[in-house]
Amino acid sequence: MEFLFLLIAFVFGLGFRFIGLPPLIGYLIAGFVLNAWGFENNASLQQIADLGITIMLFTIGLKLNINDLLKREIWLSSILHTTLWIAIVSTAFFLFSFLGLPYISDLSNETIALIGFAFSFSSTVCVVKILEESGESRTRHGKVAIGILVMQDIFAVLFLVAATGKIPSPWALALLLLIPLTPLFRKLLDQSGHGELLPLTGFIFALGGYHLFEFVGVKGDLGALTFGVLMAGHVKANELAKSLLSFKDLFLIGFFLTIGLTALPTLEIAGIAMLITLLLPIKFMLFFTLFTQFRLRARTSYLSGLIMSNYSEFGLIVGAVAVSVGMLDKIWLVILALSVSFSFVFTSAIYRTSHNSYKKHKEFLKRYQKPSPLKEDVYPSMQGTRVLVIGMGRVGKGAFTTLAKLMENGVTGMDADLDKVSALKELDYNAILGDGENIDLWENVNISKVELVLLALPSIQDSSNITHQLRSAGFKGKIAAIARYEDEVAPLMDVGVDKVFNFFTEAGLGFAEESFELLESTP
Repeated sequence: MEFLFLLIAFVFGLGFRFIGLPPLIGYLIAGFVLNAWGFENNASLQQIADLGITIMLFTIGLKLNINDLLKREIWLSSILHTTLWIAIVSTAFFLFSFLGLPYISDLSNETIALIGFAFSFSSTVCVVKILEESGESRTRHGKVAIGILVMQDIFAVLFLVAATGKIPSPWALALLLLIPLTPLFRKLLDQSGHGELLPLTGFIFALGGYHLFEFVGVKGDLGALTFGVLMAGHVKANELAKSLLSFKDLFLIGFFLTIGLTALPTLEIAGIAMLITLLLPIKFMLFFTLFTQFRLRARTSYLSGLIMSNYSEFGLIVGAVAVSVGMLDKIWLVILALSVSFSFVFTSAIYRTSHNSYKKHKEFLKRYQKPSPLKEDVYPSMQGTRVLVIGMGRVGKGAFTTLAKLMENGVTGMDADLDKVSALKELDYNAILGDGENIDLWENVNISKVELVLLALPSIQDSSNITHQLRSAGFKGKIAAIARYEDEVAPLMDVGVDKVFNFFTEAGLGFAEESFELLESTP
């Protein structure tokens, strides 16, 4: 049966990929199709889904800087958004009740507030997956979104404790000992090597954290996230996250299937779910307003708000707990599941054109931007830059350090990840913080003296977007980019890239050339 589930998920996922939509939409629909055929969720599939969420939370923790959560634009925005959203949903349901809609007209005020709380969450699974697929998890708007998601996860844990009356064990205080034990955990990661033992180490930390927290009466998901945070900043944290990526994506297919297998909706239920989905633009506007009021730039506020405009799997968890304690009718679990599914489709489809839509409407959106940005949003200086390397991953950093030695000055490295930029600055390299896909950046910095831009980015879509924006901003210099596969070369050349280096071909060529020098030097 599990093979059939995977086969149907593959067919629908591949089908949606062919029409240019994210495969996760196909997985959701596959779940509803299986439900219509009479299949039900089972323990094996649910275990796979839970494992996917656990690994995902652990990898989020690996990339999380706890100081980000202490910023006012994160914690206060989260609190205000949840509070205001509950008020908005309560008002909307009050108006819907006058229409005599089924499942709504007879709800009490307390139940409406609970439903509003369930719908206040944004989907960690959906947001993180879209950010990773677009290569934006370390950008400014990606970090803001992830910070809000973590705060919402904390709200969910507090609700579950209050609703179930399940007080953590006194032994939960012993979890504080994890902090002094962190050096030991990091030492274990040091010894894990680079092969199959590395992802196995990740599984041990993620599942160990989950079960440890469950053992002392604290939600296990928080344990997986906490262990990830403890390992964040380690030199191998990024490598560990990448080693778990394929496992996480595979297990999360089970999660998307379980949403569709929750229950088979009727036409009335689908109508109510669609009506609730129509509230998503309001959710976006609320996020956008709060972010701009806290002095985030219009582009960051727009992209963060847009990707957060969905409903969450945590809403389903909250709803299930509320049903179990008699606070909510079980029919609302079906409505929640369907609304979550619709919202995933909405976010996945609309975010694909988010950068272009911002460029189209940026003059209008920037009217709501505060005149004095936050410190981390101040545009960098390109003074003295002749060669600009965008993307400080392994390839970009290698190109940057080599050019810096050859040219001595005039080479600048740029990345959206503050940690990478700070590390390079500590080595006295000229590195600046910036998001290459930010059209506002190129319109507000002087790039007239830049002669060459190297795009060391894994996504050709990102490289294409940056190339288009550079040319639109009047850049007359040369642009070089990397490609991982042969079929990625032509699309990059078509958008204006002057030279494309096939990563694997060029690596082999360089290896051969340098090795041949050994042969020539042999007496």
